Amino acid sequence: MSFPPKYRARSRVDLSGEESRAKAVAVATELFATSGFRGTSVAAVAAKTGLSQSGLLHHFPSKAALLAAVLEERDRQDGEFLYGDTDPPLGWAAFDALTALVARNSTRPQLVGLFVRLAAEATEPAHPAHAWVREHYAGTRNWLTDAVHIGQERGEIAAAAPVGTIVRTTIAVIDGLQQQWLLDPEVRMAAEFEAFVATLRARWGS
Repeated sequence: MSFPPKYRARSRVDLSGEESRAKAVAVATELFATSGFRGTSVAAVAAKTGLSQSGLLHHFPSKAALLAAVLEERDRQDGEFLYGDTDPPLGWAAFDALTALVARNSTRPQLVGLFVRLAAEATEPAHPAHAWVREHYAGTRNWLTDAVHIGQERGEIAAAAPVGTIVRTTIAVIDGLQQQWLLDPEVRMAAEFEAFVATLRARWGS
């Protein structure tokens, strides 16, 4: 029986390749989070993945390509969690979604560590993650700015609310809590951010 390519069963080689790629991305996430981009070698990722260095480079032609795959997977997971196949939440729902994401991140120290380390390293324009970090912050600012504006239009958020200040402060609180939590796991990151959002609602809810 003949099937269109889309539905044809994948070969064992295809599946093995996908599994190797996924494992390499998971290993690279862990190593980038603990040692940074510059402190992580392709050889170290290959060894921990169970591949030869040439085998890893078959899937990812450079360390920068491997980093790009790690960041792409991080974005995919966060986007899927925040809004799945629907439009991003707006109004106070955006802040509720962020609260849920912070709570989820408290169970994912490797991804939090990855972001905190890369965000610091990638302030240098030559860093391979520099563009990604800039786009990450720009995207988050744009989303939250839209969220507050829509909340104002809906009557959920006071018209006098300082949009830029709310957006920048929210991002700063998330980043600061993540940094403190990595240094001291006793910091209740999710509860602290939930309390911050409650303060915003009390001050600027209408």
